[in-house]
Amino acid sequence: MAETTKADSTAAPVPAPVATPKPAAAGAGAAAKPIKKPKPSARHGGSAKAARRRTRKKKSQIQARRKKEFTYRGHTMEELLKMPLADIIELLPARARRSFIRGLNSEQESFVNRLKSSEGPVRTHRREIFILPSFVGKTVSVYNGKEFQSVEIKPEMIGHSLGEFALTRKAVNHSGLGVGATRSSKFMPLK
Repeated sequence: MAETTKADSTAAPVPAPVATPKPAAAGAGAAAKPIKKPKPSARHGGSAKAARRRTRKKKSQIQARRKKEFTYRGHTMEELLKMPLADIIELLPARARRSFIRGLNSEQESFVNRLKSSEGPVRTHRREIFILPSFVGKTVSVYNGKEFQSVEIKPEMIGHSLGEFALTRKAVNHSGLGVGATRSSKFMPLK
């Protein structure tokens, strides 16, 4: 008996059985094999490098962009034109809103009435009037201190004043130094 116990103790331990995953049922939740894409060279013919170049070029071509519809604070132009003035005033920035809440003076009111009724350009000195949705599409000639500048009103201008689009100053274009502009240039000989 001693021999059998000695042989049992020297024998290698038997590994435990490993649980193998059971295959899922064919109908319910079976993972389908992913479909392999053909290589770029196989799709387009030629070398793989040329195929990659063609696909990159195709992606980079500018496609016709659909023009985005204009919205002002979440409202389209049609909605803005249907709104009463009190609701439009609530959407304007603070300075414009405060100006309309206080009320327009007689000159400003006459300008607004002339603009709504006229078909052609309307001339005005009233640079401080803020643009409303009903002004869009009209042309206004705004005085800049020297002449009347023609301004076509677009939807993006709503809430801005007319004077912002008729600049009163020109950009300065500086030339080179003249004689006498600096102390050192006094002594430069004229050629």
